[in-house]
Amino acid sequence: MRRSSRRCSGIGVVPATKPKAGLGLREPARSGGARRGHRGVAPAVRARQPLGLEEVPMLLPHRQPLRAIRRTKGEEAKKHQSSGGEALPRGIVHGTSNLEMVSIVGDPEKQHGGRPSSKSLLAIPVGIKNKAAVDKLVSKFPADRFTLVLFHYDGAGEEQWDDLEWSRRAVHVSARGQTKWWFAKRFLHPDVVAEYDYVFLWDEDVEVDAFDPVRYLDVVRREGLEVSQPALDRRSEIHHGITARALLRRPGVQGGSGDVHRRFYKAASTLGGGGGCDDSSTGPPCAGWVEMMVPVFSRAAWRCSWGMVQNDLVHAWGLDYKLGYCAQGDRTLKVGVVDSEYVLHGASYARRNRRQGRGFPGRGEEAIAR
Repeated sequence: MRRSSRRCSGIGVVPATKPKAGLGLREPARSGGARRGHRGVAPAVRARQPLGLEEVPMLLPHRQPLRAIRRTKGEEAKKHQSSGGEALPRGIVHGTSNLEMVSIVGDPEKQHGGRPSSKSLLAIPVGIKNKAAVDKLVSKFPADRFTLVLFHYDGAGEEQWDDLEWSRRAVHVSARGQTKWWFAKRFLHPDVVAEYDYVFLWDEDVEVDAFDPVRYLDVVRREGLEVSQPALDRRSEIHHGITARALLRRPGVQGGSGDVHRRFYKAASTLGGGGGCDDSSTGPPCAGWVEMMVPVFSRAAWRCSWGMVQNDLVHAWGLDYKLGYCAQGDRTLKVGVVDSEYVLHGASYARRNRRQGRGFPGRGEEAIAR
């Protein structure tokens, strides 16, 4: 059989017996008007684009026709696996964390195997001058139920607190001259504290003689509170009447335990004509409101509230009026003040009031448990 002089169809290269320069291009028509299909002369065809690197023709042994060598699907898959394109193993990605201590030796899972399933977080800004008050406050919170974080705003580090029994289990963060909310925004991200049921973000000048944190959380859970605070002893430095401890239950109110109040009553005349607080009030400072000195947030409420803390927030003025948006429902029901567990805020102010015989609230101002 006569050897064909035509090019191999579909590959776009010259015969193996007579390779031409310029791989991937057909030979242009000869000049002189050669007849189409004349022996030894290739028909005039349009030049093709050069092949990609993976399709460069190769001359196979034994004078076989040229073929374009392509990667198989299996080779492509192997290529992606070797370059890290495969999926990560299940369970290797953790989107949340916690503030639990982990030893540098031993098995971390065994270290925390006995940790209670329900645990909360206590975070306090502290200065070394208030060391005794902080010691008394922290000692009220059981170590097996609460993780402790201290924000040192005066530059005094962990070493100056080491003589306290609980100091070594606390997380110490130091930044001179910063406030509680500056620390909270940067170190209490919701994903970092996601394992804790509640976040206590308290001031340091709080006396807790009449406060039990475990009983407090029992009341919070029973009452369905997402944002709360312990009531303030009436000897405290009180700026808003709704935070004062309620001494009365409103007559005729059904279903209340007397442990919590959610609204504040005040006659309009005592507000200088600006309106009072009554049953029709649905927002702060009459209902659904807590102050920023000793707030307690549920996990969901803290995730929402953290987002509202701006990076340059210093004293959180005005933030308390917006916390109702994070109540996970009706703020008049989900935000409340716990009267059965109360604290004394501003001890020096309270001692001065006792000497002067002063108290709060005034006539016509009353928070009623309901």
